Amino acid sequence: MTSKKNGQTEPENKDSQMDVENNESQSDKATEKTDFKSEKPSEPSPEENQTDRHVEVKPDKGVSGEQPAPVKFEEKQGKRGVKLGTLAIVISILFAGGTALVFNQQKTVHESQLAQLEAKINDLSSQLEQRLSSTESIAAAKADEAYNKAETAITQQHESIKSLQVALADVAGRRPNDWLLAESDYLVKLAGRKLFLEKDVVSATQLMESADQRISLLNDPSLVPLRKEMAKDITTLKSVPLIDKDGLALRLISLQEQVDSLPLANAILPEAPEVEHKAVSSDIYDWQDNLLTSLQSFSEQFITFRTREGNVIPLLAPKQHYYLKENVKGKIETAIRAIYNENQSIYQSALKTADEWAMQFFKLDDPAVIQFNKSMQQLAGQNVEVKYPVKLVSQKALQDVINERLRRQMTSMTSEEK
Repeated sequence: MTSKKNGQTEPENKDSQMDVENNESQSDKATEKTDFKSEKPSEPSPEENQTDRHVEVKPDKGVSGEQPAPVKFEEKQGKRGVKLGTLAIVISILFAGGTALVFNQQKTVHESQLAQLEAKINDLSSQLEQRLSSTESIAAAKADEAYNKAETAITQQHESIKSLQVALADVAGRRPNDWLLAESDYLVKLAGRKLFLEKDVVSATQLMESADQRISLLNDPSLVPLRKEMAKDITTLKSVPLIDKDGLALRLISLQEQVDSLPLANAILPEAPEVEHKAVSSDIYDWQDNLLTSLQSFSEQFITFRTREGNVIPLLAPKQHYYLKENVKGKIETAIRAIYNENQSIYQSALKTADEWAMQFFKLDDPAVIQFNKSMQQLAGQNVEVKYPVKLVSQKALQDVINERLRRQMTSMTSEEK
């Protein structure tokens, strides 16, 4: 009985084992499909495997009533769980590595974009700073220009107002004798121009005297200090030495015209040595010497030989005569210009050079040349340079008096208006 039962149970156990294996293969395939579809594979817990295993596998009980132990089934299920867990871990590691790689790439891209944005921002900030500095400089220049224009306009307005006030005060508060002060001021200014521009001391003195006469007609004791200053200026002008410039120039012009008629000197030879003439002695024994002396004196009446040692100045060529006289005239003309320019050094050097040329090339024993040289030396000793006063003291004093009177008139007018 037992053999039969065993023989009957073995094929049933084999069939049941085949069914279990088929079921397990199908379940494994299903789990693999679900694992590949899911993003994160999950390992089946041993409890779930045990439940699945107990549900799917229901072995038949034998005659003895004992169940066979599924050892092989449990080992296969454990190996599959380990493989699935390992596969899930590998997939998760790969997924995490890919995610980290993508994150690093995106990080580098973002960093490069941030660097580019920072460079652009720096460029824009530098451009903005340059534009701000340029606009500030332009604005400052325009502000300065506007300030200068406003300042000049204000000063011009003040000056115009001041001139109008002076004109109004002059018209409103004019007194009958004020024109005398204005006339004396004009005469003093004209005297200064005559003195400093034209060097005319005589005219300047006369103008100052006329101005003093105008002030004396006012009969104002407050103007006594002004008249003292004018008296000092008149005394200073009268103490200036007067030079007859026209007279000196005319005398030099006459000498200049006389140059063409002056005779030129001949060839100048060195002085001949003195020759001693021997006298005939009365001694008989000197008859030989007396004979030689007589023959020498007799021969000198026909031919005489004399020797001179020294520098010989030859006669000038005809062309050089003209150049000599024109050069002398030019020097005299330079002296004439120096008279009116009051340049003493040029005046004296020009006349000295002309006198030296006349002494060297003209005939010295001629009366005209002698008079010419004498006149040149006399004129060279004349003084043509004059020291004039630096300024007229009375000019400032008179201007102060006029300004003071105008100021008083203006203050009186403003007080009347109030």
